[in-house]
Amino acid sequence: MSPLQLSVYWRLSLLFFFTPFLFFLDIFTAAIAARTCRHDNGTEASASWLGTFPRSAERNQSQHGEVSELSADWRKDKSQQHSVCSWTDWLSYGQTVYMVGLLLGSMVGGAISDRYGKRPVLLVCACVQAFCGLVPAVFPQPLLFLTIRCLTAVCCCCINICAFSLAVEWTLPAARLWPPAFLPFCFSLGTMGGAPLAWLSPTWTYLHLLLALPQIVCLPLYLSIPESPRWLLLQRRKDVLEGYRSNSPADKKCLDLLLDSAWSDLQKAAEAQTQTAASGGHAPSDITHLRHPTILLRLFVMSYLSAATALTYYGICLNIGSFGVGVYAAQFFSGLSESPCLLVPLVRIGRRLICMLALFLSGTSCLISLLLSRYDGTPALVMSLALLGKLCILAATFISVLYCIELFPTVVRQRCISLVNLSYRLGCLVTTFVPPSPTGAISLAAMVVYSSGPIIGCGLCLLLPETSGVPLPDSLEDCNRQPKNQPARMNALWMPRKPVSSQPRTTEIALPEIVIIQTPNTPFLEQQ
Repeated sequence: MSPLQLSVYWRLSLLFFFTPFLFFLDIFTAAIAARTCRHDNGTEASASWLGTFPRSAERNQSQHGEVSELSADWRKDKSQQHSVCSWTDWLSYGQTVYMVGLLLGSMVGGAISDRYGKRPVLLVCACVQAFCGLVPAVFPQPLLFLTIRCLTAVCCCCINICAFSLAVEWTLPAARLWPPAFLPFCFSLGTMGGAPLAWLSPTWTYLHLLLALPQIVCLPLYLSIPESPRWLLLQRRKDVLEGYRSNSPADKKCLDLLLDSAWSDLQKAAEAQTQTAASGGHAPSDITHLRHPTILLRLFVMSYLSAATALTYYGICLNIGSFGVGVYAAQFFSGLSESPCLLVPLVRIGRRLICMLALFLSGTSCLISLLLSRYDGTPALVMSLALLGKLCILAATFISVLYCIELFPTVVRQRCISLVNLSYRLGCLVTTFVPPSPTGAISLAAMVVYSSGPIIGCGLCLLLPETSGVPLPDSLEDCNRQPKNQPARMNALWMPRKPVSSQPRTTEIALPEIVIIQTPNTPFLEQQ
């Protein structure tokens, strides 16, 4: 691994570690509001980690309460008309506004990064996100708070798009499964790290300071992140590429391999365009491709899987305090439960089979958790089963991202992935409108949806072909040639992989005069 690759990976990992600090902020603000805007003693702050304060303080719905004389910035009196306790009802809209921001970010993030480069967008969004966490501590105003939440979500989505693409484009084709698994692992570590920081925060001000200041301190470290070699190649920034290649012999070798792979992809796209022009006539329009039954079927299945996985994942994440366990401990174990997803790239039983297994296990775990909660099961056991379902649905999400890229042909892959991503964001948004039960727990109807959605998706996967080990399709004919009912080979779990040659090219790379191709707007599009 070259020094530039290490620079990309560990800096992006640090950025992903801090992302959940503000991603799950609404959970912590609701818990602190329920605890401090009341006439309670000060023992609850320390006991809340173990889940000993009332259940009404654990759910993600903001509540009114009396004034705590121990927390000055939460005090409601005539001299502080704009304190947080005077507008706790607004906090309940924070999650919805945040999901709207994620939806907006998914619409503009890819286009902006393609135009201006991934590195500038990543740096700007990292700075804006860090300082957005600081603003509510200084100006606790309801409209400003919701605006900041929306802006933070837009930056978070842009960071995800740019970081995933940058990590994949700095990785050789043989190892491109690892960045999509490692970055979410860092996100899980950040989820675990943010919980104790929030637990140590007695007030609104301390909460935002503890979650924002570490991000601000680490901002200078991101300045050394290099730009995507593929984007530099397309923009003919040969001077920057030469600067990267002269950094060290290992960087020169790595860039030769990366640029060789990128140039090979560009040549294939140019040859496909040339063959279309030489065959006479013009290529079918994108609308024609999208109307094909094969594409429509795959688009329907993948859109359903995206919406179902989003509903289940965020339905559990955003209601993690509703399982009878302290919200901070539940958030910590929520991040811990996602850590095994780092091992997903080691499982080699095919995209379809592992996706079906993950979806089935997720739905089953949520269903059993629902049954136990209805029959007064142990809160720890109920939460453990729900977190197991969350782990499986996260694995299914990770696999479906790669699966989606391998299912659609090159001519409409970008548009299909955008539609699937839109379904995912809509599923996230719908989650925030699901009301809890009168007791504060997840409602029966919601848990039925969270458990049945993945199980139905497991059955729909039978309509899809197996794409593992098959070249990416470039046309509808390639899609029709994909194996429909290829059985998974269980011996692939222990069979060694064929080594991939890593010898660099000895000839220099000639940059093209004009490259008529668009760069991807979504992560993993260059997956080999």
